Amino acid sequence: MSPRHALRRPPRGHWVLLLLVLTVVIVTLLFEGWTTHEVDAARTKRPCADPIPHSADTGQPILRFARDGVGTTAMPPRTAALTFDGGPDPVWTPRLLDLLAAHRAHATFFVYGKQAARHPELMRRIRQEGHEIGSYTYTGGDLGAASPLRARTELSLTQTALAGTVGVHTRLLRLPHTTAADTLCGAEWPAARRAARQGYLVVAADRKSRKAAAGVVRQYSHTDLGYREARALLRNRHVERFTTVSAGLGHLSFNTPAPLAERLKGEGLIRAQELGRLFSRAMAWALVVAGVLGLLRLAMLAWFARVHVRRRGRLRPGAPRLRAVTGPVTVLVPAHNEEAGIGATVHSLLASTYPNLEILVIDDGSTDGTATVVEGITDPRVTLLRQPNTGKPGALNTGLAHARTDIVVMVDADTVFEPDALHHLVQPLAHHAVGAVSGNTKVGNRRHLLGKWQHLEYVLGFNLDRRMFEVLECMPTVPGAIGAFRRDVLMGVGGVSDATLAEDTDLTMALWRAGWRVVYEESAVAWTEVPETLRQLWRQRYRWCYGTLQSMWKHRHAVREVGPAGRFGRRGLSYLALFQIVLPLFAPVVDVFALYGVCFRDPAEAVTVWLGFLAVQMATAGYALWLDGERLRVLWSLPLQLFVYRQLLYLVVFHSVMTALLGTRLQWHRMHRTGTADPYQEEAPAAERGSLLLQGPRGELR
Repeated sequence: MSPRHALRRPPRGHWVLLLLVLTVVIVTLLFEGWTTHEVDAARTKRPCADPIPHSADTGQPILRFARDGVGTTAMPPRTAALTFDGGPDPVWTPRLLDLLAAHRAHATFFVYGKQAARHPELMRRIRQEGHEIGSYTYTGGDLGAASPLRARTELSLTQTALAGTVGVHTRLLRLPHTTAADTLCGAEWPAARRAARQGYLVVAADRKSRKAAAGVVRQYSHTDLGYREARALLRNRHVERFTTVSAGLGHLSFNTPAPLAERLKGEGLIRAQELGRLFSRAMAWALVVAGVLGLLRLAMLAWFARVHVRRRGRLRPGAPRLRAVTGPVTVLVPAHNEEAGIGATVHSLLASTYPNLEILVIDDGSTDGTATVVEGITDPRVTLLRQPNTGKPGALNTGLAHARTDIVVMVDADTVFEPDALHHLVQPLAHHAVGAVSGNTKVGNRRHLLGKWQHLEYVLGFNLDRRMFEVLECMPTVPGAIGAFRRDVLMGVGGVSDATLAEDTDLTMALWRAGWRVVYEESAVAWTEVPETLRQLWRQRYRWCYGTLQSMWKHRHAVREVGPAGRFGRRGLSYLALFQIVLPLFAPVVDVFALYGVCFRDPAEAVTVWLGFLAVQMATAGYALWLDGERLRVLWSLPLQLFVYRQLLYLVVFHSVMTALLGTRLQWHRMHRTGTADPYQEEAPAAERGSLLLQGPRGELR
């Protein structure tokens, strides 16, 4: 990719698409959660406290409400109205329909609206075989315990579902959790009156003590027991007529055709519920994927970190006994508008215990005082090179062209080195097979919460990763903040490429494919300045993630190669694909599941799952901090990561993947520097910082 292409901005339609997808997912999951699980107490019937009025307690099951009171009625003698509550059920409803067809009988099916929308084919069969349909509310919630809004929604959504599945409205209603009319006590009685004002005929059932020959309304469920009881009644020779509620009352039908608009609305409801179920199932599978990958990654990090610790202090596997590296080293510092931090970087390098080094600062077209700060450092080991702005790869290649040593160290202009960092960093290059060494980058400006979050990410994600990568021999990135290389190796792969936005990752992968090993030196510590605002963090991580995707695609053929290249391709690229692309895309499901579970399922179960993931992360992070000699007290900020920081990183991955799939080239971004990389001077006023540049961690002169 040329720099010209790199300046193209991604289309803002990414955000429109993302917001649209999120809106659809959230709405459908909320709807699915409400229809599948209960938010309020409407699922459980409250105990009866107030009896029904005496005028309604006649023993007759069908209630007609009018201004002057309540009228009741029942089936004529030798007539039985079979009614089935709940469903349609994919197992028992077909069996009940077959049973009714065998006896040439008809019945009234009081259905759940949500089940009707879920099984429209069963609803159509019920209708086609001449049976009647009544409402059993949408979810089966107790209308007496439900809020007025909930009660209206239960009834209206059921009518919409019936319109969408069989094209009818119904005037028949049975209140869930009721049997005979006298069970409409307490809060159910006013609920029944409200339903009657909306045009419903409230249908209860006769007491079981009433003989079938006297005319009854029988209530059955979509179960084995309901099937056997219905079959027994159909064989009762004292009943001459098995019919629907409407026909038993001499009414033509309480099912009327629904208007076209309602039928279309019902179709939309069915599709929405199907989409909700799809998302719910997908979320369950994604939770499994995210959980397995997340736990696998943490387990791998902890295990391989332990292996790495056991090897610490020994020579690396297969290496002969090595002599210390003491030859000259050239440090390349590319800088573009780095006035705030370039002085601290150069002074920390000059204070290094490594005796033989030169420092090349490549001013890449800066428009601030970067060059002036460097020119003010009167040390013969420091050389300033100026050039028009070409980007970081171009600046590094300029430095390579001017370097006169066999070993070069690449450093970001916001990095502050520990005094012994350079010495430790170059020692692994004594082995003839090692082409590059990654140092240990730490966050300097960690006073604020965002800095603490990035500090944890660096220790847990980056440095713990590198320990594992060294054991597996598949290090994918030598960070631009601190890395040592053989100069001839760099020239052999064509220098630093500008084909991707992650030039350090691209370069490291190229070294593996050229047959060189890349290792990690945890004792080579350098402090870097991380973004101090969410906007800067977004831009930085967006570039990193997109550049990593570019590098993976560029070097994808490594998986088929042999030797170090194939080992890197099959291990390193696979790890990046699974744990830095797939896992972040699925990981939000853990948080969504927690919210979904608290709202709609078992809150204790959801919180337990969420806390379980958090506990594993806390343990791994604590181990990583201990390995790096960091204080554990920063762990208090880890749970807070889940609410802002982690969500931002998920969006970064999503946006980067969308950008890559659409073939868009990302714009180069530069972070605003404040010169706060050095953790030992972060508390000092600006006027005192100059005097602190030459002081070490405890104030000693470097």
